Order: sequence, then structure tokens, then C-alpha cells
Amino acid sequence: MSPNTLDFIPAGTVFTPEQITHYADPDTRSLDEAIAEADVLVATPHSGAAIPEELAEFLSPELTRRLQYDFSDVATAAIVRRWAEIDPRIVAVINPHPRLIRDPNRKKPADVRADLAAAIERVRAAGAWQKVDLSGVDAIRPVTFSFFPILEIPDTDEGLQRLVDAFAVTAEQGLGVYEQTREALTDRFVAQGLERGGSFTRLSFHDTMNTTTTREGAVNVARAEPDRLPAVVALSNRGDHDGEERDPADRPTMDPAALRALAAGHRAGFEVSDPRAVLLNQPYLGSEEIRAAGERFGEMRAEAAAAGLKLGAVQAEFLREFLLGPAAAAELQQPGTDWVEEDAAHIDAIAQACKRSWDAFRATQR
Repeated sequence: MSPNTLDFIPAGTVFTPEQITHYADPDTRSLDEAIAEADVLVATPHSGAAIPEELAEFLSPELTRRLQYDFSDVATAAIVRRWAEIDPRIVAVINPHPRLIRDPNRKKPADVRADLAAAIERVRAAGAWQKVDLSGVDAIRPVTFSFFPILEIPDTDEGLQRLVDAFAVTAEQGLGVYEQTREALTDRFVAQGLERGGSFTRLSFHDTMNTTTTREGAVNVARAEPDRLPAVVALSNRGDHDGEERDPADRPTMDPAALRALAAGHRAGFEVSDPRAVLLNQPYLGSEEIRAAGERFGEMRAEAAAAGLKLGAVQAEFLREFLLGPAAAAELQQPGTDWVEEDAAHIDAIAQACKRSWDAFRATQR
């Protein structure tokens, strides 16, 4: 593969729920059997990096494979797939589309076309590589978090309309399937819990680097101190640094004591000596996937309590340098256009630690 070759999903590809749903022993267990044994649904909203070929004509000619992959949580896909293989207590759904299409961890705009058009206009007004405020219209970003112009924005109204329409149509081939599958699986877990009690947690799984990219592709520009992740993971429930309620209008999506127990489980599972390697709601509170789930679970609090069902939603934002490993992280700090090779042994080690962490948490909840 040429270092500057982008990865594409062939035109016309429409994903099925079966292709993006993962669980242990699918050759001998049905999805119904997997859900019956599991108590966690893991969702990876930003794990896709390959871009649908339908959008190739709209991409910036300066886009490299490194920038393409950096604008994703690509490390999460292989880790969560492996975790699902080894852990019969989880089911996972993996978004096959990149966040370029639309970010499923942001509230879906009432008018996707209007928001994308507004974001493009803001970027065009600011100029290439210039910082731009996309507040309120960032469900679809025409620039990366380093403000690299990932799209070649058409000069004409007709061209802009074609771009916006292509995004809206293409999204339903993968991203839309992910969202529908995530919610359908949630429905099945909740229905099961209301029948037999127990617990159900929805986990939104992410990664972020503590550095951003230069124009030369080196991922080595340090983020501001308040934006930096801990050494392993930040667990978020929309609460304060202890997981307790921060705002009565924005209630925790997971019981605070349970979140603290989950943090302790991760410290044990990942065998870290510094407790600050796992923090709560720092630097992120958690976004739309847990917020929406938390609102739904809150509305059914009385019904769940009557059934003996504990419900929760939590976001895990892992430090990408940790997920990739030191060798890969060091490679990305140098200028370049390609992405790093995945290390199967390292992926397995992280997946095993995820399993140990949730097993340790479950042991405290009995």
C-alpha cells in the first residue's frame, strides 16, 4: 500500500446488523443466547476509519492515511472485537463508518443538511488550518480536531448541495445501521432485565491522544492541560470528579458508587499503581450516547426498581497512546503519512484487561 493511499469502503456497501454485532462463540451461540448471558452492551461510535467511496470526490487532496486514521478512535475497534471474543458477558456493536459521516456521539441534528452547510460555511470563512468554532453544528465536522480541512468544499451552491446530499444518503448505509442496531440491542437487554432483574450497563468506548497533528503528520502537539487524559482511562457519567451529581438538570447516567467501583475495577484490571491513571469525569463528562441512554433509564427508574433491575450508562475514554502501545505512539510522534500496524499481542492484552476490570466490578455489585 502506498503511504498516501486512503482506505475506502467500496461504493454501494450497505452494512447489516449481523456484520457489526460481536459476541463470544457465535458459531455455537445465538445472539439471543449471548444477550441472555451478558450484562454490558459496548458501543464504539468512532471506531471506523475507512471512508465510503461515495464521498471520495469531496475529500481534500492533502488528506493522508495518517490524518484519516487520526480522525477516528480506530484503536477501539480491534480491542472491542477481541474483548467480545473472550468475554461472554458482553455484546458489542461497532460503527463501520468514520465520524466524518456524522458523529453518533452528538445529538442528531433536526436538519443534517442545514448543519453541515453551516459548518462548511464557518470553515470556509476561517480559512484552511485556522481554528474555527463549530459549536452547535459539529455533528458533521469538515475539519479534523487539528483544523485540517478534511473536505474539499465545492465553490458552487450546486456542488455544496451534492456534497450534503451524498453525506445524508451514505450515512444510512453504515452509521444509520449502527445507531439502529445499538438501540435495538438496548431494547432487548432492557426487556430481558425487566423480566428477570439483574443489571444492564451501556458502555460507550472511545480513545483520544494527548497530542494533535502537525501539517507534516506528526501527532506531537500537546493538548492544553485541562484537555489531557489520564494515563489509562477516564470513566464518565456526567457527574463530578467523584461521580456524584454535578447539575440537577444533568443527572449522573450511572450510580456514583457503582462508577467508583468500576474505576477501582479498572485500576485492578489494568494493574496500575497510580490511582490517578483512572479518573472520573476528567477531562470529559461523557456525550450523547450515555446522555441519551441515561435519560431513557431515568424515565423508567420506578419500573426498573420494581423489577430489581439496575441500569447505567458510562463512557470510557482511553488514552490512545496507552491503547496503541509505546512503540506505535512513538512512531506517530514523527512526521509521516501512514498509520501504524496493529499489534495483535498488545490488542489481546488490553482486551484481557478490559475483561478483568469488568469482572472485578461485578464482584463488588453482588
